[in-house]
Amino acid sequence: GQTSLSQGIILAEADLVNAQKSLDDLLESDTSKAQAEQAVADAQKAVEDAQKKVDSLTFPRASDTLIERTQSEIDLGKKKVALMSDVYKRYAKRADGDPDKAQALYNMTNAQIDLNNLIAKYNWYVGQVSATEADQYRAKLAVARAQLADAQRELESVKDGPSADDIAAAQAKVAAAQATLNQAKIIAPFGGIITAAEPQIGDKVAANAAAFRLDNMSSLLVDLKVSEVDINSIAIGQPVTVTFDAVQGKTYSGQVAKIGQAGDVTSSGVNFTVTVELTEVDELVKPGMTAAVSITVREIKEALLIPNRTVRQLDGKRVVYILQNGLPVAVEVRLGATSDTLSEVVGGDLKDGDLVILNPPSQTELGPGSGGPRMMFGGG
Repeated sequence: GQTSLSQGIILAEADLVNAQKSLDDLLESDTSKAQAEQAVADAQKAVEDAQKKVDSLTFPRASDTLIERTQSEIDLGKKKVALMSDVYKRYAKRADGDPDKAQALYNMTNAQIDLNNLIAKYNWYVGQVSATEADQYRAKLAVARAQLADAQRELESVKDGPSADDIAAAQAKVAAAQATLNQAKIIAPFGGIITAAEPQIGDKVAANAAAFRLDNMSSLLVDLKVSEVDINSIAIGQPVTVTFDAVQGKTYSGQVAKIGQAGDVTSSGVNFTVTVELTEVDELVKPGMTAAVSITVREIKEALLIPNRTVRQLDGKRVVYILQNGLPVAVEVRLGATSDTLSEVVGGDLKDGDLVILNPPSQTELGPGSGGPRMMFGGG
């Protein structure tokens, strides 16, 4: 159910975090080595300091000369204290704010502090460390040595860096954890908008069943069928105009993006799939709309065009009928490019501005396949 899936996702995310951390630790071996080396140096310094204190237990704290000199300084300090006391007594009865009294008190106090320091130093020189203090020195040395051994072992384990096998194994764990986590998600193959959702919350979706429709609204495609007669006139990049039944009064631009290489045989002939990409779209165009497509396969400037239904065959020649003095007169024409409804006039006696009869006399009517090059101006 939903609860078990949520728990599975949480566990998969935790596994991925742990696997990634292990890999990062391996890849950051240089940092680990530097930290281990510094830890060894710090532990070595701690051992040296502790050893000095233990060594001091078997040696006197000061030489006889230093002790004698300190005793002499104490004697002089006592005399100075006595002298400063006598000076202060002369001003003791003055008011507390008297400057001479304040200076005398200051000198006497400092002399006593100096004497106390000398006496404390002398007592330390001639004194002995207590048994408790000696035990503490030795315990600190033992702890420092143990910490040094730990630091040295850690340095030994990281000094050569991770092996290729260790890194490969860690990377495999990350990949496996990511794959497990991905199983709980649907990852879209491209960015877009979900335009249809079949399942409801809590539904189970069977394998290979449609669940969502994802459309990239910034890149819309139109597939159309082109007859085998016209397919060789189509080329990648040709400009296209597209209209939609549901979008009145607007024309969109595009281009040929893909041409099918194999035709589909139908009852009406062989058709090829041509894919057109719209180069401009707006919010009015929706996936699934019916489109009419015109592909410009060739552009002829300032062409003289006539409707195909005006062309007739007369004595083996193509002609159209124009009005002269109210009567129909046959005029020879030579045709160029031809579409389903229009043909290009490339020669003959027809001139721009002539009035062509749309329902000429009933000779043989020109139609598709009657000769001459044929070209598709529009398709759908």
